[in-house]
Amino acid sequence: MGNFDDMKNAYELSAKMMDKKMSRDRPLDYEILKDVRKSSVVIVAGSYDRVEMVLDLIKVPYVLIQPTQFHQIDLRSDQILIINCPGNITKGFDKINKFVEEGGFLFTTDWALLNILEKVFPGYVKYNQRPTGDDCVAVQIVDKSNSFLEGLFESDEEPIWWLENSSYPIRIENRTEVKVLIASKEMKSKYGEDPIVITFDVGMGTILHMTSHYYLQRADLRNKRHKTSAKEYAKAELGLSDDETQDFEADFEKVSLGEAESAYSTTQFIGNVIIEQQKRVKLRKNKKIKKKEDSNNNK
Repeated sequence: MGNFDDMKNAYELSAKMMDKKMSRDRPLDYEILKDVRKSSVVIVAGSYDRVEMVLDLIKVPYVLIQPTQFHQIDLRSDQILIINCPGNITKGFDKINKFVEEGGFLFTTDWALLNILEKVFPGYVKYNQRPTGDDCVAVQIVDKSNSFLEGLFESDEEPIWWLENSSYPIRIENRTEVKVLIASKEMKSKYGEDPIVITFDVGMGTILHMTSHYYLQRADLRNKRHKTSAKEYAKAELGLSDDETQDFEADFEKVSLGEAESAYSTTQFIGNVIIEQQKRVKLRKNKKIKKKEDSNNNK
């Protein structure tokens, strides 16, 4: 067995050399690794899903890393970690578990059910081994009071959810801990399971998972309502006035109500997730401050 102090010096030197080399030869990779510590949102790139494209639209900053880089980064418990489908991370599973246990927020999509959640958090949810087709299903809101769904699906109509070819249906293993936010009777009749969006807590943190891809590729225009102009959705369901929508007239001509509803739902949804995590982080910080103040007052 070697001397620990000797090796400690070697590791410290190696870190300094790597810092110099990466900043010179791989500046973009270097900035990614440095920025992770400052960012509130960390996204693991996927070959099938691209949550980051929605965040670009709503101008939410994030750090994008490749799955092969995941084991190199540091995570903080005040961050949101988004793992795009397929979730092909091969190293760092313990890091994900620790991140959530300490208060981090994990958001995963589609194949990450099998590749991440089953491996890191066994016993909660599972892939039922019945992949979907390229399909669209009507969905029902199970818990309208949940903060993640605030401002979504205000009408009595059933929204349509797009399923990517070979999406993974969610089988719930722990019905006590796992909450279904959005379900689909049509999904169950076709593919054996009805959950579409689920959430559960582990330690101080939260996991949110959804079937199919977050960045929608298409919408299913099933009825007359879906085929009407997006302006109807903006006015009737979002409550926007003519003055508020006058700059969107050219856009309304290109988008149907069904398309607008699907896109708005996903956009608002990710906004809600980020807002909720920021609130939780602030609450935890305030509790720590109060605990410290109470401790000082009792001295």
